[in-house]
Amino acid sequence: MKILLTGAAGFIGSHLSQRLVSEGHFVLGVDNLATGRMKNLEELKDHPNFEFLEADVSKPLSLPSGQKWDWVMHLASPASPPKYFAIPVQTMTVNGEGTRHLLELAREHGAKFFFSSTSEVYGDPLVHPQPESYWGNVNSIGVRSIYDEGKRYAEAMIYAFHRTFGVDVRVIRIFNTYGPKMDPKDGRVVTNLMFQALRNEPMTIYGDGLQTRSFQYIDDLIEGITRLMQSDYVWPVNLGNPDEFTILGFAEAVRKLIPTDSALKFYPLPQDDPKQRKPDIALARERLGWEPQVKLEEGLKRTLEYFKRVELGRG
Repeated sequence: MKILLTGAAGFIGSHLSQRLVSEGHFVLGVDNLATGRMKNLEELKDHPNFEFLEADVSKPLSLPSGQKWDWVMHLASPASPPKYFAIPVQTMTVNGEGTRHLLELAREHGAKFFFSSTSEVYGDPLVHPQPESYWGNVNSIGVRSIYDEGKRYAEAMIYAFHRTFGVDVRVIRIFNTYGPKMDPKDGRVVTNLMFQALRNEPMTIYGDGLQTRSFQYIDDLIEGITRLMQSDYVWPVNLGNPDEFTILGFAEAVRKLIPTDSALKFYPLPQDDPKQRKPDIALARERLGWEPQVKLEEGLKRTLEYFKRVELGRG
């Protein structure tokens, strides 16, 4: 197939590009490198089935004429609070105008449209675990709304195009995902705690550390995406690991893996930071036959090997 994939130089986009190319598809990877990194695409730079276009999808793309797309896949967006706080307007526009431009492209080509949404659409949830039917508890003018509401708006736009023009769509809601190719300066809990432990720096804990998260290894997410692409299900699907950990529990797992003298250092909980987060994946099990396979200990080992070898040059 011919696939246009935005956010290709990002953590998830680069893994997905590699998987699709390995299956024999042609991928045009698009990224403006606001948060993506070209080093994530190093293994694809000379591959005949991969091309890269540096562009901002908030504006209509200038694409080679004569190319017919089978899929338009929209993964472009900052995804961690430090990243989207730094470029708030761009975060809104890539999920707003960017989504609309890409939906128009999919409609023009008769292509299927794929969108990476987020568990953040559930906000600070009052329902636990969170099923796709839950409407969420989001502060629409809070500091995180640039991301939360950007994704919610994008979902609304997608289903307007689906209902009005018949665009064939797929939407995933991603829960916390980690693995190789994460940016060390990502600013989220996995990279923060692992690199702080590696450097024997104080390990940052926000609030009391009893808030919960569910950590999904990247290979499991990519498998879920490819299964959804092969299905005919058009409504949002949660992709995440239902194994739930407190942040303190996760910090202990990191300290067990990385011998360190790092002490825990506590900071106030950021505004609107969710107190609990756990996916209900009954729908993914039923529709896709999918559930995560990689346990946290194994996933952290693989991630640590990459960080040491590539990011720190220790192997």
